[in-house]
Amino acid sequence: VAVLVLGTGLLLTQYVLITRQPDLGNEARLPRQLVLFGLTLMSLVVLVELSPLVESTRNQILGLIGLLVSAVIAVSATAFVTNFMAAIMLRVTKPFAVGDFITVGDHFGKVAERGLFDTEIQTESGELIAIPNSTFISTAVKVITKDGTIISTTLSLGYEVNHGRIEALLLRAAKKTGLADPYVHVVELGDFSVTYRVNGFLNEAKTLLTCRSNLNAAVLDTCLLYTSD
Repeated sequence: VAVLVLGTGLLLTQYVLITRQPDLGNEARLPRQLVLFGLTLMSLVVLVELSPLVESTRNQILGLIGLLVSAVIAVSATAFVTNFMAAIMLRVTKPFAVGDFITVGDHFGKVAERGLFDTEIQTESGELIAIPNSTFISTAVKVITKDGTIISTTLSLGYEVNHGRIEALLLRAAKKTGLADPYVHVVELGDFSVTYRVNGFLNEAKTLLTCRSNLNAAVLDTCLLYTSD
């Protein structure tokens, strides 16, 4: 009877807290999972207490359960506490928010969700990568906010190309892409070519990846226009 009642209660609790709300994010799901885990442990203790065993055997089983739980907490405590405290620090300092594009280490993508222990970013290929929150404390993070950013691309051309003409065409390509306040830099004077960089401000970072591609295409059209002239 105890197994039936407790098992049914746990299943109903799981349904109410988690199963019926599949769209819950990690941050909202974790407290519910902890509650369910605590109730499961309590149910296990109640079953041991109600079991038809001698008192010494029950005490040994309860001691074993406590030992196992303590061992799990001790093994995972360092990573658990580090990532949890890092999550709190990130919420206080607010270096980035959901929807921002970030680069951390070798990973670049849009912040999809911030959890208590990790942060999920969506890469250019659509994959989700979970990065431990402690990584953002120990590694420099490059952030492109939702409010906008500067988009740029580079182009190397020979010295025979007229500087003034190519600069005008690059500015035209940036304006065609929809970038505001475009400008061109001469980045490097190489042995055989000159490297130009065209820049412009993108008002909405949500179109970052598309705009980068469009800018490259516009610059490519610029090169074809110049050669055709």
